Amino acid sequence: MKHITVGITGASGALYAQRLLHYLDKSPEVGRINLVLTAFGVTVIREELDLDVTGTKTSDVETLLGRTSEKIHLLPAKDIGASIASGSYRTDGMVVVPCSMGTLGYIAAGIARDLVHRAADVTLKERRTLILVPRETPYNAIHLENMLKLHQAGAVIIPASPGFYHRPTTITELVDHFVFRILDHLHISHSDETVWQGRRKQ
Repeated sequence: MKHITVGITGASGALYAQRLLHYLDKSPEVGRINLVLTAFGVTVIREELDLDVTGTKTSDVETLLGRTSEKIHLLPAKDIGASIASGSYRTDGMVVVPCSMGTLGYIAAGIARDLVHRAADVTLKERRTLILVPRETPYNAIHLENMLKLHQAGAVIIPASPGFYHRPTTITELVDHFVFRILDHLHISHSDETVWQGRRKQ
């Protein structure tokens, strides 16, 4: 059973995180999800999803997911001594979604000011899968340099750039297709409804 860490930071795109948690929680391949919400991540969730979360209360999981979960465990962003802050705590990967450019910069510089930064740093040093989902446009030179630096360090950069070839008709379909790409890089099975099957016959 996989153990996955999810960090939610202060960039637009909270819906991506919400849908990723939905699929991770439902997956029989996942045994535990460690969730960290930064203060700015909480702000974005409140603004974009209209959900009253705090980032520290266990009830936040039910608020964010819309149901209770035995898999998802909320860890306070200030708890730099939490389990996922140590390389001896084995995980199968970490996703920061959405990933703010500030968070990206801290991780690229190896600076750990909160649990998301520290857990990401640990994930890199232990050569585990680290997926960063930036949602910013346009990118400036600093953003691009940080992404290149992290790519070279072993991170997977998956910008929140949804595809349309599966012909989505709702925002949820659009978001889910992107979330499935994240699951691909975590090696977690998902619906193949949006998998490209080749060009349609004319």
